[in-house]
Amino acid sequence: MTSNKELIRYLIQRGVLKTTRIIKAFENIDRADFVSKDKLNEAYEDYPLSIGSEQTISQPTTVAFMLELLQPKEGDKILDVGSGSGYTTALLSQMVGSSGEVFGVELVPELVVFGVQNLKKYNITNAKIFQVNGKILGLPKKAPFDKILVSASANEFPQELVDQLDLSGILIIPIKNSVYSILKKEDGSLESKEFPEFSFVPLK
Repeated sequence: MTSNKELIRYLIQRGVLKTTRIIKAFENIDRADFVSKDKLNEAYEDYPLSIGSEQTISQPTTVAFMLELLQPKEGDKILDVGSGSGYTTALLSQMVGSSGEVFGVELVPELVVFGVQNLKKYNITNAKIFQVNGKILGLPKKAPFDKILVSASANEFPQELVDQLDLSGILIIPIKNSVYSILKKEDGSLESKEFPEFSFVPLK
């Protein structure tokens, strides 16, 4: 694939990209703006690409699948854990609109710089990327969040992130080799769905 349009058409044909708001975000945010310069010729391929520091920009099919599970809405306050190149942060910023907010968190200092630079290409004002130290998962000082997206695989269920989720909030997270969709119901109880057979870099 040689263009963002081709990539979007492919994702729609595969049935992973369905929602109008999410499709529009993919149309407005070009994956080529979030890959390393040496990977530009592969920017529209449907596989993960290295962005340095043993991290990747996720496979487009996986990004689309997880965003469809998350269903970001206008005005949502969203936490993006493992923001990396800033690609998902930028996509989310389009979906929540001017009344919403996106908070990206990233451990690797070089990737924080890379992500911030990439967001500047779009003059994004409703999203920020924060450097975190890994001692605390997420961004408790900005909680609660309507939605939380995690782009790295945890070894176990992350209660810390559930605690940062508002009632009726949704957490999408890879745990080992499955993606989980976790709904925090009005009474605080959790409803979980598992989608197996995925591969991610580990959550640190």
